[in-house]
Amino acid sequence: MKKNTGGFGLWMLAWPIFLEIFLQTLLGTVDTLMVSRISDDAVAVVGISNQLFGALTTLFTTFAGGAGILIAQRMGSKKIKEARTLAIMGVSASFVLGIAVSIFLLFFAAPIGGLLNISGDLLPLSNIYISHVGGGLFMVGLIASLGTAIRNTGNTRGPMYTGILVNVVHIILNYLFIFGVMGMPKLGLAGVAISTIISRAIGLIMLFVMFRRAFEIRIGLKDFLVFDKRLFREILKIGWPLGVNSSCWVFSQLIVYSFLAVLGSEALAARTYLNTLESYCFTLGYAVALAAQIQIAHLYGGGKTREAYKLAYRTLLIGLAVVMGNMLLLFLFGRQILGLFTQDPGILALGVSLLAINLILQPSKMLNMGMGNALSAIGDTRYMMYTSIASMSLIGVGCSYVFGIWAGWGLIGIYCCMIADELVRGLCVLLRWRGQKVLRKAEAERLEPAGTPLPGNGATTSFST
Repeated sequence: MKKNTGGFGLWMLAWPIFLEIFLQTLLGTVDTLMVSRISDDAVAVVGISNQLFGALTTLFTTFAGGAGILIAQRMGSKKIKEARTLAIMGVSASFVLGIAVSIFLLFFAAPIGGLLNISGDLLPLSNIYISHVGGGLFMVGLIASLGTAIRNTGNTRGPMYTGILVNVVHIILNYLFIFGVMGMPKLGLAGVAISTIISRAIGLIMLFVMFRRAFEIRIGLKDFLVFDKRLFREILKIGWPLGVNSSCWVFSQLIVYSFLAVLGSEALAARTYLNTLESYCFTLGYAVALAAQIQIAHLYGGGKTREAYKLAYRTLLIGLAVVMGNMLLLFLFGRQILGLFTQDPGILALGVSLLAINLILQPSKMLNMGMGNALSAIGDTRYMMYTSIASMSLIGVGCSYVFGIWAGWGLIGIYCCMIADELVRGLCVLLRWRGQKVLRKAEAERLEPAGTPLPGNGATTSFST
């Protein structure tokens, strides 16, 4: 792959992101495996609680996402000082919102469990997990915002090294606290929560040190008081639709998990186990999509709109090939892998029945992710927000209830609706990218000062795949 962004080749950016995400996925797998030794009920609690945490995390990473895209664009146009200011404001905003969310989860774990339709016998477990892990959720927001800023400067290896250390620490502490090894108290699910908080704190410290050195001028503590009104408005312009889009997805998944809770802990546990396996299949494709977003933003910021347009399609083809290959392996060996997590025949039967459906679900997710990240990279985030609200609410949630609960199709019906939602949104963003509205506008604005005739005035601007 040719390096189009000042030395940032697609694979050079993608492989550290892949390893970082892979390690994060491994962290979740270790949690699931170790928690499964407590009980399948504990797995169900972790599954639905993590959906809640994911939903809330998007609320205070909105600024980080918008800032990350603008950082990459400014780096591409050599406006390093503005990139630095954007990074600082993104981190500051995530910290303030994260603290507010953590306080809420710490003191209102019990009513939150009730709102999620968690059964009465699981509520004591959910209270422990939500209050402990949720109380430290502000660290997730800071880790996400720091990592986003660092990656969008082109340094994808730093967050990767952090992920390695965090995983090692988390696995060790899980083993010590869950099972009471080496004189440690046997804490069960509470041990998972404590291990998660400690490992995240270590990762946060490492990323903060890297962040301070991410730009030529080191970032000091007093710099976090910096506020640029113009740049803040730019972050909001891109960030709030991204935040709504991400929140819609995670909250829709949270609602779907509440439907599964109605179906029973068996369906909830099966979905949690399968979600863990699916994450591995999608990891490399997701890493390629994130790397391409950084690269497309650099190209767009540098005025290389045609290269940005073509790169999105190359990324999509690579991602689809990778995801399909991984899903085929999961389809062939999924029964044996699921057996590592549980021996419950009902859960195994449900999980195996979903493996074939995943052969359609994951490519649909790749289409949506690949082209959606390309649109995000050029700041076209409102379109995705509108399509996401419509599709997720009507198809992802509405149809899941109708077919999964009301019509009695259960987990299979819900999965079919998830496929339809991903595919509809994927096709929408693909059509938007092919329309080239934002790219043509940027090209016109770039040519106008030089007096170059614009399309429609005797000249044409051609984008081709």
